[in-house]
Amino acid sequence: MSDDSRSFEQDVLDELGDDRLQEIAGLLGTDASGAQDVVGTTVSALSGDLQGRAADPAGADEVRQAFAEAEAVQEAPQAAPGDQPLQGVAAFGGLGGLAAGGMMSGMLAKMSRPVANAVAKKTGIPAATVTRVIEMLIPVVLAVLSRRAAGAKAGGAAPKGAAAPSGGLGDLLGQILGGKK
Repeated sequence: MSDDSRSFEQDVLDELGDDRLQEIAGLLGTDASGAQDVVGTTVSALSGDLQGRAADPAGADEVRQAFAEAEAVQEAPQAAPGDQPLQGVAAFGGLGGLAAGGMMSGMLAKMSRPVANAVAKKTGIPAATVTRVIEMLIPVVLAVLSRRAAGAKAGGAAPKGAAAPSGGLGDLLGQILGGKK
């Protein structure tokens, strides 16, 4: 897992890169700093919704399955081992785009409308514009989530499919998203 001092939002921004951040800034009609703020707000809302879904018994199985699938994608060999920059994004964008993200991609897509509405309300940016930003962020969020999930698993956070006695999936998800203090 990424170290605790490193936020999920910062990992997403790093994975996003300057070029894509500038693309989002152009879409929003702002500068890179303004785009960073919107990305941070959006990623925070997405991660909060994921944690909420994991806490709900009805959504926990879907989240667990989606993370297991995301881990499998991250563990699969990449096309070119030397291509380290944006490796995770390339893994999701190369073969079918969001389809390669499978269940996690579908879950994030389902969450995009309520998240877009919440971010729009908070920022004053039209929900349709925020939705476009979310569409651009989903492959990046998938890459970071899968890398963090694989790191949490490797770090012994919890064995795949095993629940910790106290919070189980919620605790693991908190670790992956950086919500655990």
